[in-house]
Amino acid sequence: MTLPLQIAVVIPTFNERANIVTLLDRLATVLDGRGWEAMVVDDDSADGTADMVRQLARQDPRIRVIQRIGRRGLSSACIEGMCATAAPIVAVIDGDGQHDETLLPAMLDALTADPALDLVVGSRFVTGGGTGDWDRDRVAKSALATRLSRRILKAGLADPMSGYFAVRTHIVRSLAPDLSGIGFKILLDLMTASPRPLRFLELPYMFRTRVAGESKLDHVVAMEFLIALYDRLVGRVVPVRFAMFCLIGLIGVVPHMATLGLVHFALDASFRTAQIVATAVAMTFNFLLNNALTYRERRLRGLGALLRGWVSFCLACSVGAIANVGVADFLHDARQGAWVVPALAGIAVSAVWNYALSSRFVWGRY
Repeated sequence: MTLPLQIAVVIPTFNERANIVTLLDRLATVLDGRGWEAMVVDDDSADGTADMVRQLARQDPRIRVIQRIGRRGLSSACIEGMCATAAPIVAVIDGDGQHDETLLPAMLDALTADPALDLVVGSRFVTGGGTGDWDRDRVAKSALATRLSRRILKAGLADPMSGYFAVRTHIVRSLAPDLSGIGFKILLDLMTASPRPLRFLELPYMFRTRVAGESKLDHVVAMEFLIALYDRLVGRVVPVRFAMFCLIGLIGVVPHMATLGLVHFALDASFRTAQIVATAVAMTFNFLLNNALTYRERRLRGLGALLRGWVSFCLACSVGAIANVGVADFLHDARQGAWVVPALAGIAVSAVWNYALSSRFVWGRY
């Protein structure tokens, strides 16, 4: 007899082939007697995670897989998975086995028993919970991120950085158009996007140590967290991607000015020649950094794709580059040799043009 579907467990994965079978087996055990399905959302893992899940799904129809091609990001994967189920309640759990799956029945029971409850959070920071064997550095970073999150959230949630929770699916669907999908903390995204405070319950669990595979936490992930906070604070005024593009353009001032000074003064080239060379260097620098950060979920991989992308980027930005050189050269002549202000003015003129065309013709076409 088929049980009515009660809960979907969304599992975002990237190179988790070594862990996913164990996790799905554990879900079958702890959710025995419940109507459930597992929604594995895989970001086109190179280790064959999606293929492994498909093999399991042929034997167990409760297992489903979404393999995302050309898209990447934990939060956006969770959103796709949560919106793809018919279950009235949806939970999010990591695919690495570090979240305690035995908490899922209690999460489901709490939401079933109290219709006014919106979500249940697996918390490491309430009595009975813990972070396991984290080192001091990770504990300190987590504490800082938690404090920053609470300032944005303005709610008494002890663990706003938790990636383990269960929520009513209709809430996710209603909030989906307003979710940023940035970074790796979808809970924070959900709670800050809601026009009303979501009623929550926190249940303790002990964070486990990863057994297999490699941690996805790195400096880029940490930066994405800060970007997500920025998006919630001022993203409606200045879109986060445009802010990132401009920030990288600002950082690109360093190699631009260094090259300009070197070619103009050390090599005794004309200012116009030096500006052309500096613009080319800065353009290459900006392309590589934007590819790695601003368009991370759509970033180009492989030498061929990078070369095509670089050519497209240069072509898309060519008008901006011409404006850059033209404005800077004009101001340089008008200011009788002054070079810093003209160079900065040229960069500013090309910023908006570069962003608009790059988004459309470089990272939008691949």
